[in-house]
Amino acid sequence: MKTAVLASGGGTNLQSLIDHWQKGTLAPAELAVVGANVAAAQALERAAKAGIPTFVLAHKSFASREDFDRALAAELRGRGIELVVLAGFMRVLTPAFLGAFPQRVLNIHPALLPSFPGTHAQQQAFDYGVKVTGCTVHFVDAGTDTGPIIGQIAVPVLDSDDEESLRLRILAEEHRLLPAVVRAVAAGRVTVAGRRVCIAGGPLV
Repeated sequence: MKTAVLASGGGTNLQSLIDHWQKGTLAPAELAVVGANVAAAQALERAAKAGIPTFVLAHKSFASREDFDRALAAELRGRGIELVVLAGFMRVLTPAFLGAFPQRVLNIHPALLPSFPGTHAQQQAFDYGVKVTGCTVHFVDAGTDTGPIIGQIAVPVLDSDDEESLRLRILAEEHRLLPAVVRAVAAGRVTVAGRRVCIAGGPLV
């Protein structure tokens, strides 16, 4: 399944996907292109180093969010993309994009959704005083981190944690979960009925 990864920043989750792809453990997903909305995204450098085609589509060049989303969808459809992975892509996508890839857009979020959606989820969890947080991969819908949940990994909040140490321990689990979900979706193991996601063939991780 030809897969695009969209990112806006450093791309450590992209790197995890690249590592699995290069080892052959992401199949049947194929990393076909990496796109960014900012030219300075380090994710583009990671992709180029791995020999993956890249593109930049600057959202500030468009009059509206919908115009950007339509152009982004056209770019990916023109490349034959079948699956889209958001890995630190700091844009809320509209139906103008999502309609082009129904139940084929995935996002990784550093909390156990539906708790702590949106930005700074690790800090939200730390400030709220929860004892357990984690990470979630979900299908993207028109809301903010509200799509059907595919997989989660729990991470305990330690008494010794600060926001940064908690962020890093969650990130390590993101690097395990995201490739497993991408592989499962590409293999046709994941189905959706309403908001319920079913996964065939055993656990993701």
